Amino acid sequence: MADGGRRRRAFIGSFTAAGGPGVVTAAVHPHSGALALLESVDGVPDPSYLALAPGGRTLYAVSETADGAVAAYHVHDDKPRLAGPPVPVDASGPTHLSVFGGHVLTANYGSGSVSAVPVRPDGTPAPVPSGVLQHTGSGPHERRQRAPHAHQVQPDPSGRWAVSVDLGTDSVRVCTLQRGVPVLHREFALRPGSGPRHLVFHPDGRYAYVVNELTPTVTVCRWDAGTGTLRPLSETPVLPGAPVGDAYPSGIAVSPDGRFLWTATRGEDVLTTFTIEDDRLRRTATVPCGGHWPRALTESDGHLYAANERSGNITWFTVDVETGAPRYEGQVEIPAPSCIVFG
Repeated sequence: MADGGRRRRAFIGSFTAAGGPGVVTAAVHPHSGALALLESVDGVPDPSYLALAPGGRTLYAVSETADGAVAAYHVHDDKPRLAGPPVPVDASGPTHLSVFGGHVLTANYGSGSVSAVPVRPDGTPAPVPSGVLQHTGSGPHERRQRAPHAHQVQPDPSGRWAVSVDLGTDSVRVCTLQRGVPVLHREFALRPGSGPRHLVFHPDGRYAYVVNELTPTVTVCRWDAGTGTLRPLSETPVLPGAPVGDAYPSGIAVSPDGRFLWTATRGEDVLTTFTIEDDRLRRTATVPCGGHWPRALTESDGHLYAANERSGNITWFTVDVETGAPRYEGQVEIPAPSCIVFG
């Protein structure tokens, strides 16, 4: 049981188009971190990424479809309950979402944009987005970077800025909300062709780490919350040698104490551990992810969880407190999992 006797739960998104059950809840063992599946709910196509509202009573999901939508669920008990019909985001293929400034922000891969959907007092999204920030630009990768592809958007640790990562333009954009409309503050370039996918902040708020999908690396950046400025410092490969086949990094996570960083790489199907050394990373361990095509990676309470999309399982690992190295502990089977969050 979690503090106060409340059972700790995990919420798992999946691709219904690939046989996934929709949104799944699981109980989390308080010591081992093991997952026990509880309930699932469908009705929203491809709820591929999830985010909890502050307080943990409402769960948001993107519907990663050509039309693109946001859905809200009440999660007062073990079975999520859809809180009304999904709300369009006026964009295509949303892959990520977060809660910021009384809105749900979505990163829309297909259309290369960020949408802001207002949230009502009861936690449900309003039926019309208040604004969309369209990204522009391209990159050198002929197939993957012909246009913008926003892949993630999240608040910075100060709560002042929203930061979006664009795989198609090799850049990170920092924006604010003005009357509910996302407005660009500044855009920061990463190495051409790197294909940035996701970003995490160090717990101290001074660094950001960007995992790159098109070149299997992590870029360390200095973050200045006072000015909303991101400055790339160094880049480290996620693999100990040249890939033997496909190698597309996906998930990234940082330890709560700021000592370790982890990445997941699809194709190679491995998790990589780094020790954080100020403005650089030192790769220390690489282990199998326990499945195929780890789409997402999450740290929670001393454990790592990988959502292995193509093998249809969630695996979990205990993290060594001295080295940060993950040790495989177990798995549960879920078709086409894409995301896991904890509440």
